[in-house]
Amino acid sequence: MKVNTSRFGELEVPENLVIRMTKPVLGFEQLKRYVIVETPDFEPFKWFQSVDDPQVAFVIVNPLLFFPDYTIEVNPREIDELRVDNVRDINTYAIVTIPQEYTRMTANLQGPILVNTRTNLAKQLVLVNSTYRIKHLLIPTGRPEPVFEEADVKEPVGV
Repeated sequence: MKVNTSRFGELEVPENLVIRMTKPVLGFEQLKRYVIVETPDFEPFKWFQSVDDPQVAFVIVNPLLFFPDYTIEVNPREIDELRVDNVRDINTYAIVTIPQEYTRMTANLQGPILVNTRTNLAKQLVLVNSTYRIKHLLIPTGRPEPVFEEADVKEPVGV
């Protein structure tokens, strides 16, 4: 399947890599299909690119890379929607906001995206009664600053 994107041009995506949202990203309820685009120059970050709207792509990251103690409690009904047989099939991502001053980038730990890598079903959770916020700094003061370069992307990489 061909996916048009504003950032990467046209991507050829195998149908089995299309992720279907059972509970969409807040504010983007009309967008139900995404692909994860990975580029070596952008690691550890990835793009959560909408298949339905070429203009919409979220920067995502595994929150454990920056917050090793990050844990979430998920109601079994929430997991049932993703048809999970084994919790190891779930990848958790946080949406990242990168402002012009990239040292102030933040991760939304209150609204993680869970992706079942077997079924390619996903949902955004909203953690209520949580100490997590929608803006957690990724680069604490005093830490070395990463260098990012824009990469040429030819196609998405598997989930």
